[in-house]
Order: sequence, then structure tokens, then C-alpha cells
Amino acid sequence: MTGPVTFDDLADLMKRRAGLTVDPRDLESRPDTPFDQFGLDSLGLLGIVGELENRYGRAIGNEPEQCKTPGDFLALVNSQLTDGA
Repeated sequence: MTGPVTFDDLADLMKRRAGLTVDPRDLESRPDTPFDQFGLDSLGLLGIVGELENRYGRAIGNEPEQCKTPGDFLALVNSQLTDGA
């Protein structure tokens, strides 16, 4: 996987790591909606972070687990992944 993590990627990860089916267009149209309104809890978010770390072969850090919305999460993850590229 190369390039930034997208809302499509996040929706896919939410399905595979947390068992949640979310339309990526819904995530993109409501980036400031809290994850809990999409059904994602902190354990699901940890699974997503772990998957991203495996894909990119580097630690993302602890801050992603503190993100409360899809927009904040993607901004932080993409920033950390591109800073070390």
C-alpha cells in the first residue's frame, strides 16, 4: 500500500478489523462525526492502527487511538506516515 490512507481504506479496515460495514462516502461526508456514531470503539481503532503499522512496516505511535473522528484519524495517520517517508 502506498500513498495516503483514504476514507475507502478506512471503511475497509473498519469492516475487516472491527466487523463494521460503513460506506466510505458516509465517512468522507461526515469526517467530524465521532467514531462511536459509526459503531467503532477504541479496541476496533487499535486493530486498525495495528493493521496500518503492519502494512507500512513502521510504528504510527499512540496518538491515533486518541482521535475521535475519521477526519482527525486520517489527518494524523497520514501525517505520521509521510513525515517518516
